Amino acid sequence: MDYDSDEGRMTEAEQLAAHHPRAAAEALRAIACDDGVGDEVRLSAAELLPGVDPQAAAHACLAIASDKDVGEEVRLSAAELLPGVDPQAAAQACLAIASDKDVGEEVRLSAAELLAAPSPQAADAFRGIPGDRLRHGPPPPSPPRPPRPHW
Repeated sequence: MDYDSDEGRMTEAEQLAAHHPRAAAEALRAIACDDGVGDEVRLSAAELLPGVDPQAAAHACLAIASDKDVGEEVRLSAAELLPGVDPQAAAQACLAIASDKDVGEEVRLSAAELLAAPSPQAADAFRGIPGDRLRHGPPPPSPPRPPRPHW
């Protein structure tokens, strides 16, 4: 078997999972984080991680979702794996995608909608998507500042 190919590395990692989960998790994390590996193989490795090592899954999915050289649908798929594993990493991944102006509007909107709880960052992400003001209105005004004392 050719362990130098992306598929060979995946096969080896999958075989490790049955007998050596820690080694499998490290191998899968390494594949998912390797920017020299194809997008779909990186995503496949990340998809196997939550059941083996949730912390490694969070790291790998965040690496994929934040990588601007990865296809936008793959980035979104990686972010979609995160909410059940690590909500904070999910928020970071979604914000990375939603605020990336090189990503298509629909994918950016999907990433912003993935944020589980409303937050100021989510609101900013929505406002940064072209055309979204038409659906959600203009940003709310800032609260008034208290008057400054005249000394």
